[in-house]
Amino acid sequence: MKKEWRATDDPSAALPFVDVGVDEASPEAATTSAPRRPSSPNPEFVSASHEGHVVNTPSTETAAAISSGRGRLGIELGSTRIKACLIGDDPRNVLALGSFSWENTLEEGFWTYSLEDVWTGIQAAYADLVADSERRHGVKPRSLQSMGVSAMMHGYLAFDNEDDLLVPFRTWRNTTTGQAAEELSDLFDVNIPLRWSIAHLHQSILNQEPHIARVDFMTTLAGYVHWRLTGRKVLGVGDASGMFPIDPATHTYDAGLMKRYNTLVADTAPGLELDRLLPEVLVAGESAGRLTEEGALLLDPTGRLRPGAIFCPPEGDAGTGMVATCSVAPRTGHVSAGTSIFAMVVLERPLAQMHHELDLVNTPAGASVAMVHCNNGASELAAWAELFTRFASAAGSPVDSDSAFNVLLQEALKGETDAGGLLTYNHLAGEPIVGLTEGRPLFVRTPDSNFTLANFMRAQVYGVFATLILGMRVLATEGVAIDTMFAHGGMFRTAGVAQRFLASAFNAPVSVAASASEGGAWGIAVLSAFATNPVDDLDQFLRTSVFGGAAFETTDPDPADTAGFAAYLDRYSSALEVQRAAVDTLDLNSKEQPHDRDQE
Repeated sequence: MKKEWRATDDPSAALPFVDVGVDEASPEAATTSAPRRPSSPNPEFVSASHEGHVVNTPSTETAAAISSGRGRLGIELGSTRIKACLIGDDPRNVLALGSFSWENTLEEGFWTYSLEDVWTGIQAAYADLVADSERRHGVKPRSLQSMGVSAMMHGYLAFDNEDDLLVPFRTWRNTTTGQAAEELSDLFDVNIPLRWSIAHLHQSILNQEPHIARVDFMTTLAGYVHWRLTGRKVLGVGDASGMFPIDPATHTYDAGLMKRYNTLVADTAPGLELDRLLPEVLVAGESAGRLTEEGALLLDPTGRLRPGAIFCPPEGDAGTGMVATCSVAPRTGHVSAGTSIFAMVVLERPLAQMHHELDLVNTPAGASVAMVHCNNGASELAAWAELFTRFASAAGSPVDSDSAFNVLLQEALKGETDAGGLLTYNHLAGEPIVGLTEGRPLFVRTPDSNFTLANFMRAQVYGVFATLILGMRVLATEGVAIDTMFAHGGMFRTAGVAQRFLASAFNAPVSVAASASEGGAWGIAVLSAFATNPVDDLDQFLRTSVFGGAAFETTDPDPADTAGFAAYLDRYSSALEVQRAAVDTLDLNSKEQPHDRDQE
């Protein structure tokens, strides 16, 4: 039975989501969570599980595929982990995985990662994947059929004409570009978020930074890694749409807006021509170069890996998340939860007006997407989980972090539906959607709140989703409808908790696929497979060659949880002044303070 959720004038009403993919009469799993409805898995798809992925058990065929160079590699640079994923002839089957943990640092007032750490992490993640391949299949890859690179979107990487980095990488997390974002949004009549590359460039011009006179090329993190591995300065349309607005007809930068910008800065940045600075834009299915000899050594310093692999266009984590959840067609959407949290909805038609809460970006195939992006996702939740992990160790009952996280999330199910009057603000960084210029994570309660572990953990999970839902309510006013809403990210690995609460927050069903926890690296590997054989459009390729018969688990909203979350969100919104007061009165302990963070 089809169920529809559409926008109404009442902002507390259900969001406009439509679930047409699940029969209402299907059996429900007997769990303590909201109804969960697994679809019938394809036996060839589900063979063995590794962190939410399907991984082949050792076989002669798999070893032969790796040895003969038929593997397809995906690398994704996330905020806290760099992941590598190897798939075979069937993109549904993951052959090996590798990863490397890293963290951003605050330098000269900007959140950044050093380029040295970029390559240290990539090499370590690839070496981990090679070791995993040898453990599982008895062979190490010597060559690859195809590969792709994905990374956190936006930010600012500017190089001179000798390919030297001019200023440290400024990541999406920096909210120092308020003046530029406001000026450009007015100029273009398009929302330009603080984190977009053009906002960083323009703010540098407004600040009269000396390096501007020497800028010869600018790109994203994925574009930079791709450039070093292939020699080509290109970018997938999805990632490019986080640098500068894209023309939906041409699938490249909007020429009219680019002309406006060049005119705007003609006096303040003489000689700057934006079309010469930005990477070439490609869509999914196009070849974006091959792995060079230099690139092969950069990826694998042992010299074992041979050059020649075909590359797909480099993409952002939002685009690979869409691929990993089969949500690249109109009326599909997904939520990705990690250090940041964002929701993507593929549009049937243009939005009626500009909203500062909504970004307009593109799928890897070029379709228009409305994006609600929040700088702060699950990091504060993870910090509390780490605190409890340390307590268990100090009490003489040590547990690993995954086990502690699982126990704490399960405890959240026992909490009151409104979290007992407790409130959490997960803002480690500024949050433009709620007008925060900086972050100060807070836990707040009143004397009559019911302060229990269960309520505390439910409040923490609700806090991950709260700002996102405020942004999604704006999308609801545009009358956008969705047939399927997917979710992916590590917090969805614990069955029946985050997915249940997200469904109740949306008041709509949410589906999670088997690839939910490691989706980005797998998604870019899938895009690399598409680049070698683009026989269909991307949506058709995903539906027939990747997700045909795949197992999805769908959770329906629980009416009591939905009402409880609505009450929580009302308190959350009313008490935002407490959060703003914390930003105004609590200085950071770091000796290197962030620059004043302007709001959008």
